[in-house]
Amino acid sequence: MLTSNILTGPGVSHAFFTRDGGVSTGLYSSLNCGAGSDDNPDAVVENKRRAAIRMSIADDRLWTLYQIHSANVITVDGGVPSGGSGPAADGMATREPGIALGILTADCAPVLFSDPENGVIGAAHAGWKGALSGVMENTVTAMENLGADRTRIRAAIGPCIAQASYQVGEEFPVPFLAANPLASAFFAPDFDPGKYRFDLRGFVASRLEQVGIADTEALPNDTYAEEEAFFSYRRTCHRGEGDYGRGLSAIALADTD
Repeated sequence: MLTSNILTGPGVSHAFFTRDGGVSTGLYSSLNCGAGSDDNPDAVVENKRRAAIRMSIADDRLWTLYQIHSANVITVDGGVPSGGSGPAADGMATREPGIALGILTADCAPVLFSDPENGVIGAAHAGWKGALSGVMENTVTAMENLGADRTRIRAAIGPCIAQASYQVGEEFPVPFLAANPLASAFFAPDFDPGKYRFDLRGFVASRLEQVGIADTEALPNDTYAEEEAFFSYRRTCHRGEGDYGRGLSAIALADTD
């Protein structure tokens, strides 16, 4: 379990979980929290329960979403939906104590947000599509609607695929450059002609800087390269393994009751 220095403090708990500490086996070993995988559903439920316990949260108060690589953000104010299946969205915000906002990733960037002074938190799933279309900006707006002040919001970018591991084709930069020509800074030429290496972490950090929040920290971990610690969609594809686990990142306001 990893944490961020800028999110650590009284009243807020958070974690970027590694794949250790769960009950799943094989490809999903061991803390796979992705209900969308082909893992044993009972194992996924138990893994999420264990993660909730480590955050001192009731297991029926750990929210995850049906993530669709969008800019959709919801406000959370109660227990998880019946059956534990969240709505189709990629960001959340809440001011309710005792609720954990959970993001599932396997190379995409999990981003956790906190305005501890105003008691508002958020979480976003920032794959390249969501990051480009505004999921982080929309999460900040949702937090503001609950009383947050963006100049007091801190955000931590969790483990994700690093630029050295993220080869993309020649068409990939097109939508980024169409939105902002300065986005070329996040694409390095690859040794393969016509290919690039994309800096997802750097791009996410730049969008957070542009939105005007107080502070940002990016953990350096590479989900693709660090196999013992993290699940990776791209690594699974390269090996033809067929499926993959999902890692959990979560943040919660302390329950004062």
